Amino acid sequence: MELAGRIGAWARRELEPRPEPSDDAAGRREARELLASLGKAGWFQPVLDQDFRACCLIREALAWASPLADAVFALQALGSVPIQLAGTEPVKDRWLPAVLRGQAMAAFAMTETEAGSDVGALSTRATREKNDYLLNGGKTFISNAGIADFYTVFATTDPAKGRKGISCFVVPAANPGLAFVRPLRISTPHPLGEIAFRDCRIPAEFRLGEEGGGLRLGLATLDRLRPTVGAAACGFAQRALDEALTHAAGRRQFGRPLAEFELIQEKLARMATELTAARLLVYRAAWERDKGKERTTLEAAMAKAFATEAAQRIVDDAVQILGGRGVLADHPVDRLYRAVRALRIYEGTTEIQQLSIAGELLKGPGGK
Repeated sequence: MELAGRIGAWARRELEPRPEPSDDAAGRREARELLASLGKAGWFQPVLDQDFRACCLIREALAWASPLADAVFALQALGSVPIQLAGTEPVKDRWLPAVLRGQAMAAFAMTETEAGSDVGALSTRATREKNDYLLNGGKTFISNAGIADFYTVFATTDPAKGRKGISCFVVPAANPGLAFVRPLRISTPHPLGEIAFRDCRIPAEFRLGEEGGGLRLGLATLDRLRPTVGAAACGFAQRALDEALTHAAGRRQFGRPLAEFELIQEKLARMATELTAARLLVYRAAWERDKGKERTTLEAAMAKAFATEAAQRIVDDAVQILGGRGVLADHPVDRLYRAVRALRIYEGTTEIQQLSIAGELLKGPGGK
């Protein structure tokens, strides 16, 4: 609780007063500024410590105050955890201290035009040439594309092996043959885009783990971090509930406060109950990982699926309670409404989480 208090106070002081960036270019500049601010304050330390309950607390507080700050934190984790798990010591020494200080921005490059949920459809190719690999292909919907200092890239080294032929590499942004193609603009400020590889040569020591072990490494990373997506959803939901409560108590209609109307009370009660249930699932999943459980696929999938879907409902209810104010572009609830939708898609859609949950259940008590 001491950490929750510190990060909550910092987020309210340092992040809440910052205006939302006006366009994509401003959002990219803001993301770099937020990276430096988060690093200077030491908030990336739990990522390197792999303290996932702490990561959840931090993401929940950041999401309450600033969806963009939460995204910056999330990408530092996504891009650096594979290095922690499988990088060589020189690669770890080059990137992890800079990640911790907020001096190197990370990106996680898995998604392609024809490979989203179906990771086995990756077409980006990494061809071995003596002590190097040549990367060719492209990635899309990549957060921090164009502003990252390095990319954790998934590419096929043996197409004949399908999912078992995928490997993972860390690729410096300045590497010849890596190009930022274009930004992709969405409804909320977020540095998203496409990158391309054209005979991008990287040393073999930049490969993370064994050749063909990339998908396993990627899934292990997502298993660890999916509960933190649920935590961000809880942060969005808490802010929406806070705004709804304040409005309902202060807004008068038909001669009395909105909060006295039973339909409004029903919404508030449902919002608070769903948020509490989401938190229990999120922090249970993080606790299971922190206490040493090797695989938390079931717990992580439940946490992400329930928390993100609940947050969408809670934010929507907040908009309904606020009425016209809830759709004004400068209101926090409108910002939440635009930001929360993506949580149900990235790091595995809700539908994919449901398949994971069912798959784990059907293995039975023995886990086979």
